[in-house]
Amino acid sequence: MLQLLRLLPLLLLLPPPGSPEPPGLATLSPGAHPQAPDLLYADGLRAYSAGAWASAVALLREALRSQAELGRARRDCGAHCAAELGAALPASPGPAAPPGQEPRAWETLLLRATLRRAECLSQCAVRRLGPGGAARLRVGSALRDAFRRREPYNYLQRAYYQLKKLNLAAAAAHTFFVANPTHLQMREDMAKYRRMSGVRPQSFRDLETPPHWAAYDSGLELLGRQEAGLALPRLEEALQESLAQMESCRAGCEGPEEHQREEEEEETGSQGGLYEAIAGQWIRVLQCRQRCVGDIATRPGRSFPVPDFLPSQLRRLHEAYAQVGNLSQAMESVLSILLFYPEDEAAKEALNQYQAQLGEPRPSLGPRQDVQHFLLRSLGEKRQLYYAMEHLGTSFKDPDPWTPAAFIPETLREKLREDQEQQPWDHEPPQPKPLTDWKDVLLLEGVTLTQDAKQLNGSERAVLDGLLTPAECGALLQLAKDAAEAGARSGYRGRRSPHTPHERFEGLTVLKAAQLARAGAVSTHGAKLLLEVSERVRILTQAYFSPERPLHLSFTHLVCRTAIEGEQEQRMDLSHPVHADNCVLDPDTGECWQEPPAYTYRDYSGLLYLNDDFQGGDLFFTEPNALTVRAQVRPRCGRLVAFSSGGENPHGVWAVTRGRRCALALWHTWAPEHKEQEWTEAKELLQEPKQEEEDNEEEEEMPSRDPSPEPPSRRLQRVQDKAGKPPRVREEL
Repeated sequence: MLQLLRLLPLLLLLPPPGSPEPPGLATLSPGAHPQAPDLLYADGLRAYSAGAWASAVALLREALRSQAELGRARRDCGAHCAAELGAALPASPGPAAPPGQEPRAWETLLLRATLRRAECLSQCAVRRLGPGGAARLRVGSALRDAFRRREPYNYLQRAYYQLKKLNLAAAAAHTFFVANPTHLQMREDMAKYRRMSGVRPQSFRDLETPPHWAAYDSGLELLGRQEAGLALPRLEEALQESLAQMESCRAGCEGPEEHQREEEEEETGSQGGLYEAIAGQWIRVLQCRQRCVGDIATRPGRSFPVPDFLPSQLRRLHEAYAQVGNLSQAMESVLSILLFYPEDEAAKEALNQYQAQLGEPRPSLGPRQDVQHFLLRSLGEKRQLYYAMEHLGTSFKDPDPWTPAAFIPETLREKLREDQEQQPWDHEPPQPKPLTDWKDVLLLEGVTLTQDAKQLNGSERAVLDGLLTPAECGALLQLAKDAAEAGARSGYRGRRSPHTPHERFEGLTVLKAAQLARAGAVSTHGAKLLLEVSERVRILTQAYFSPERPLHLSFTHLVCRTAIEGEQEQRMDLSHPVHADNCVLDPDTGECWQEPPAYTYRDYSGLLYLNDDFQGGDLFFTEPNALTVRAQVRPRCGRLVAFSSGGENPHGVWAVTRGRRCALALWHTWAPEHKEQEWTEAKELLQEPKQEEEDNEEEEEMPSRDPSPEPPSRRLQRVQDKAGKPPRVREEL
């Protein structure tokens, strides 16, 4: 009964059956205190696993609201208490106390102000969050990571689908996919939603897009179209929202969860006495605050921040104000840039130009107050962190390239210079030293360079022949054929290509090939050859394009396209439209936007051809307008076309008008976190002794004829043990 009473107010949040509902989350009821996000999320997952879709939606949505309200309360309470009289922290003590004054009077003031600030924060949290304040709503690190990965939306999309709310399901799926662009199941679900007639295109939007990114992208787009007047409000909004998000992030650094995370990482309690403990806690807060710069500058689903994000926004504002002729605001933006980079030649030249145009000096013109406040506060924190680094042996990695060298103690400058030059991939486990020249690899492999970038009329392109023998091409073609037949026996037949209705499309991943080999449906030799060849391509691509920086396979796909007989006359479309592999190509402007749904982490692409007994199907490179063809490559057995994945290499495939065209498509990345995990799983699977296991068939995910989306990960069902006990959801979180 108590459980039903607890669920009753949540169920009331659901709209009546058949009523329209916007694809977003409503705000909390005025005056209502949020409930514990971890309990709501755990109950939501229990409802999901039981198939109680309406309850699951209500609970998961309320968990998202409560988590968001907890963050807002901390930000607002922090700002309120910092401005309260009597809670201000005293200035740092001087070298010596005046005669007759207690030597440690500053200590009393400091501790008194600290107690007053703690009292203010506690009272404010109770007012905003209810009895118990923030302590009642504390969540563990695993749950915070789940919210950061947007896991609730994975479950919401399935629950909405079961409730026949397809537009809400598509919005939830898109929101999850933006933060998890490598999630293969969600990628397939998204494609299915797009094919549904009842799903509106505007439903595919990110419900969790940080406001500063939405405004920034909109402003850049308008500025690129030379519409500076329209771009300015959006760019101003982006900067203001970036600073507001920074404050929210900084407020979270003082929360109990951040301290809990730091303690879990250290695994040893605080050492020393009172002052060592206070210093250690304060240093952790400062380190967290400095990391906020990178957090705000990192797009959802990305691994690395946009470099120099705030100065970059100021440069865009300066450009826009200059275009509309607002010299005062343009000068203000330039002065703000000079706060970060006092020796920036372009900014100094622009400043001199504006001063000459404005005539008499204007003392009222200066840098933006909000930017100046951010920079001075950040520099003050850096000074303390460097002091602790020098004298207390703590660590600090400065996220900003604009920090003045004078702030860094001389004893640390050399070491920090080496750390700043070190790249993320330097932290990876040692790998075999690359050969000094790519020609050494070509010689070892018996490969010849047929065309380089100059011959292909572009940059970072190459055609290499001899990667496969005719026998190896034949083995891989047979593998693709056997896999297609195995799919047909399982209810999956080669479907029409997602790019054209005039061809059939078959795809095989390395893991699926290994699974089929274990099941005896395809040759084990062919599956192992697929792995070996993909690694061969990776080695060659790295040696040719990136000898000093390791490349990792991010996805490997054996693809065959077959012309449909009787549908080729007067055909006007392409087998694969012109596109770029890591950005969204806009042929009208020639821009290529590195944002979802593009696979932005891809750095190099490769196409290894297996045959040439077909008509059409040539690869071609174009100008950014997607119309002017710059180079064309005819497929043949063992020919590799490798190129960088960005907007400098737009490419497409001419229509296959007769026969079957097969190729191995490979994408490589510099980011180790996007390394293809299925490749490792496939290798381990092929190394294990062949045996029959009952759960193999359950684990295989053969595509279905059903156009409806598949459910998200069935982890909840798999958590149950053999005795059929329900999962301990909260403990699992």
